[in-house]
Amino acid sequence: MTVLHRLLDPALVPPEASTLRAWWDATAAERAREDSPIDRALVGGACADRLGYAFASGYAEALRALVPGAGEITALCATEEGGNHPRAIRTALVAAGPGRWTLTGKKKWATVASEASALLVVASIGDGDDGRNRLRVVRVPASAAGVTLRASSAPFVPEIPHAEVDLDGVIVADADILPGDGYEAYLKPFRTVEDLHVHGALLGYLIGVARRHAMPREVVEPMITLVAATRALAGGDAKDAATHVALAGLIALVTAAIARVEEHWPTGDERTRWHRDRPLLRVASAAREARRERAWSGVR
Repeated sequence: MTVLHRLLDPALVPPEASTLRAWWDATAAERAREDSPIDRALVGGACADRLGYAFASGYAEALRALVPGAGEITALCATEEGGNHPRAIRTALVAAGPGRWTLTGKKKWATVASEASALLVVASIGDGDDGRNRLRVVRVPASAAGVTLRASSAPFVPEIPHAEVDLDGVIVADADILPGDGYEAYLKPFRTVEDLHVHGALLGYLIGVARRHAMPREVVEPMITLVAATRALAGGDAKDAATHVALAGLIALVTAAIARVEEHWPTGDERTRWHRDRPLLRVASAAREARRERAWSGVR
């Protein structure tokens, strides 16, 4: 079966699961049938009975697309007290001998960190000759000595855990430092990669909702077309201005698809959870709009 066939297959149904870990384990085999991160995100969304689980599928696969070899559940740890702009990163990666480094700092907000097996920590190695903060990304086991996680929560999507992360002299090796510049190779493209995979998972989820409630074909068909567009964009350059223009259009069309699904969505627990969690879709909307404006400037 292609992923399009699978999304339309009535046999693909969500398991009953009250926690992210339970859902993750219950859907692992279904998601693993797909080879690409975007297709696993789509199938994960279709296996979800709430927005939070669909988001987790998209988020995890976005990191696996960005960092090949990333674990099943991995958390990107970037945001600090001053935000996630490169100038705000104060977590320090300091040489401590041949092939040996220490990692020290605090991360304010790390999505799924308390369920993650590994953390991808954005850290500074100091300013360059141009005065810019030089960043690297370090892979750290969540259970490593010197790592402390403190649970935090959002007012919606309670199934998605977040944590503050304290890093106190965590010992890392050269092999733990990902290749390339931490900003250009990882932090800068992540929002785009995340938006593509999360919106893919959202489409999978909405198609599943439409199938389970026997909504009209006219509701489902445009979403299947959007799945094809999402898959195409996921294979493109996440830094290209044209990709960002197309992504802005995709998000607008997904928003219109949501409105069509909501017209036919019967009352019940799943719809109640949807309205509780819908504010998640507005997170980072200002950043998306700024990206859209920059993209249009870049293609003119």
